[in-house]
Amino acid sequence: MRHIEFGPLPAEDHTDPPDAWPPLLAKAVRQVEEYFRRERRTFDVPLDLTGCTDFQRSVYERLREVGHGRLTTYGELAEAVGNPDSARAVGQAVGANPIPVIIPCHRVVASGNRLGGFSGGLSCKVALLGVENVAVEGVSENARVFPEVLRLDL
Repeated sequence: MRHIEFGPLPAEDHTDPPDAWPPLLAKAVRQVEEYFRRERRTFDVPLDLTGCTDFQRSVYERLREVGHGRLTTYGELAEAVGNPDSARAVGQAVGANPIPVIIPCHRVVASGNRLGGFSGGLSCKVALLGVENVAVEGVSENARVFPEVLRLDL
């Protein structure tokens, strides 16, 4: 897996039908669909990060360790990759994530449990957090995020 984009695919970019997809693409699509149906919490497709810097790869590796429904901050990620003064650089790496959802950049929030930004748009980030039962008070960068709220689907 090399890249995931949000939004509708232009008609001229449509690919072969799913039954003609290479096995790895079919597996990745199946796992993402399972995630959105709340049937999957982790992904095991191989990732191609050859276009990324070593620093970006270290951030993405750490991000993959942030569990489903859990959150981290840019500062915590900076510490985790061994450079506690690099929160802004971590933010740039997170914003450049080529494989969102599978590399869960939506689980990164600003300090004080504020929503922060998201390359796919804040409404998309809120929706992804909702899939993981993380409550968010609105759709703005300063909206509070409440990972401690337990939401039960009854």
